Amino acid sequence: MSHGLPAPRANAYRDAWNGDLRAADAGSEKRVAGWVHRRRDHGGLIFIDLRDRTGLLQLVINPEAGGELFTAAEHLRSEHVITVTGAIETRDAQNVNPNMPTGEIELRVATLEVLATAETPPFPVDSETKVSEEIRLKHRAIDLRRQGLRDALILRSQITNVMRQDLVEQGFLEIETPILTRSTPEGARDFLVPSRNSPGSVYALPQSPQLFKQLLMMGGLERYYQIARCFRDEDLRADRQPEFTQLDIEMSFVTEDDVIAEMERLMTKVFEVGGLDVAPAPWPRMNYDEALLKYGNDRPDLRFGLEIKDISEAISGSDFKVFESVIAGGGVVRAINAGQREFPRKELDNLNEVAQRHGGKAVAWAFVQEDGTWRSPIAKFLGEERMKAANEVLEASTGDLLIFVGDQAKVVAPVLSALRLHLAAHFGLVPEGEHSITWIVDFPMFEYNEDEGRWDALHHPFTAPTGDLSDPGSLRSRAYDLVVDGSELGGGSIRINDPAVQSRVLEILGIDADEAQDRFGFLLDALKYGAPPHGGIAFGIDRIAATCAGRESIRDVIAFPKTATGGDPLTGAPDAVDAKQLRELGLKSLVAEPGAPAA
Repeated sequence: MSHGLPAPRANAYRDAWNGDLRAADAGSEKRVAGWVHRRRDHGGLIFIDLRDRTGLLQLVINPEAGGELFTAAEHLRSEHVITVTGAIETRDAQNVNPNMPTGEIELRVATLEVLATAETPPFPVDSETKVSEEIRLKHRAIDLRRQGLRDALILRSQITNVMRQDLVEQGFLEIETPILTRSTPEGARDFLVPSRNSPGSVYALPQSPQLFKQLLMMGGLERYYQIARCFRDEDLRADRQPEFTQLDIEMSFVTEDDVIAEMERLMTKVFEVGGLDVAPAPWPRMNYDEALLKYGNDRPDLRFGLEIKDISEAISGSDFKVFESVIAGGGVVRAINAGQREFPRKELDNLNEVAQRHGGKAVAWAFVQEDGTWRSPIAKFLGEERMKAANEVLEASTGDLLIFVGDQAKVVAPVLSALRLHLAAHFGLVPEGEHSITWIVDFPMFEYNEDEGRWDALHHPFTAPTGDLSDPGSLRSRAYDLVVDGSELGGGSIRINDPAVQSRVLEILGIDADEAQDRFGFLLDALKYGAPPHGGIAFGIDRIAATCAGRESIRDVIAFPKTATGGDPLTGAPDAVDAKQLRELGLKSLVAEPGAPAA
């Protein structure tokens, strides 16, 4: 991986990077610096692998070079920081290390200065030995020295650099938007910051720059971007952090096709520098309903098959009361053909646990026999004709394993999605080095929240709808998400530029005119003065970097991430503050001090 560093300016510590030296430098005198990666004593000679950001260089210290120098070398330990001078020499053919870019040469040390000593690190730096995440994050400065994390952060930097370079070439302006703002509903809880000067009032940290970038378009700036820090107080997982980074973009006088075409050009460059081999643009588009039906979610992993099929009609009218009651109640029965598989009964039973973790009740299964009937606990309830009809829908043949789930569609989809991924992992169906990419489009504008008895925006309330505004359930949105390998890397939409439409959308969400003016008056007022058609997108830089680096967790491409519980072992955050700070903010802690009497 290219380190991206220019030649160093010669100073008291170095005049060359370790990883840049080659056989062509043999015969020259060089000064290099870095950390002792490894030290080895071989028959009177001392060998040191010296590490800086660019890589490793082997140093050789000969006892004949001088007692003081050799003694200093004998006392070196891993992670001591040193600077040395000496001649670059070619290694003998039998000593060449083909696994190191600098493996043809070594530096014969003439002078050595110890710049800093180091205690024994809490884990090895010279290997990718597995270390608990808690320990790695607590000693992040040590962890950052390891090659895997260092390379991931270099890759991340290269990704953001190509983003900036491309967007500037295309006339986009980099503009900062506020970090301290007011709370607005964008689907997750806000982090709140108390105001000292306005007791009882709070700022909110932005979940995204959404409203500000729309105002920039209304202000006539036409093309905006920002590498933006955003904050969401939500439950964490491998691809979420309480603070994250996104590439935020907005454009004026555009349609969905304009934004998508512009982003395909940009992301092609990003994937090239990230080493991700995807199909050339234009990339396919899949509508939301098809994604949910075939794959169970709106971020499908298309690197393998196992498509979900609806067999409700094929098996309707059977004696299997579970499925019949589901169909009679407006639900569906859907299935996956897992192909010809050996799958022990214990593994089949484990599928129920997967289903239950994702909101389902149970899974039914069957193996297709030569005559088209099934070996299955439910076979006797279905009858031969229904089994064969289901086989036809599922394109099933002898030996195929079929997995069934029956329930309401909103339950069946996530359950079969989880089962699909589980089966793909179990049978190793994801081809190594292969990537899938698609746009998901034509989302519903709203989804009904039965628990709260209200409509919720599927994306956010500033997305432009299409359809009859008097029928919220029928509305579609002008939104689009970019999905790679089952991960949503970015999402955006064309925005509402008509104040009447914006007011109606807020009304559908249960926000009346007074509340809308109180919370979004600055946006609604700006819309009245002429807003161009505009739209944009935001890409998760953490997710893009993790995908390109082949990492399962975004924490492996963030310099200083939080744990899965939102804590920071490095600094101890979040932490209590003293009573004086709380008083200045007009706040009072509800948590009792240790040892204080109970109230």
